[in-house]
Amino acid sequence: MAKCQITGAGPKTGKRISRRGKAKREGGVGKKTTGISFRTFKPNLQKKRIYVPELDRWVTVRLTTRALKTINRDGAYSVLRKAGLVKAPKAKTKN
Repeated sequence: MAKCQITGAGPKTGKRISRRGKAKREGGVGKKTTGISFRTFKPNLQKKRIYVPELDRWVTVRLTTRALKTINRDGAYSVLRKAGLVKAPKAKTKN
């Protein structure tokens, strides 16, 4: 399964517990577990093209919506550089 290229968030595993019966506080004898199903919690991944003005180019990344909020807050270049997705721009030399 895919991971976020910024945060590294991937799918997590968990359980879905099925219960039946009436709760004690409602006058019943209590809830009983009738089944446990294993499931995965998948991250909300989006594929985005982000313009990086420092590099003057577009970068396509697969990220979670939480990482997209981080990019909006901290700036595209700094976040992508920390994640190792872009390199520092080369200095232009005069001949």
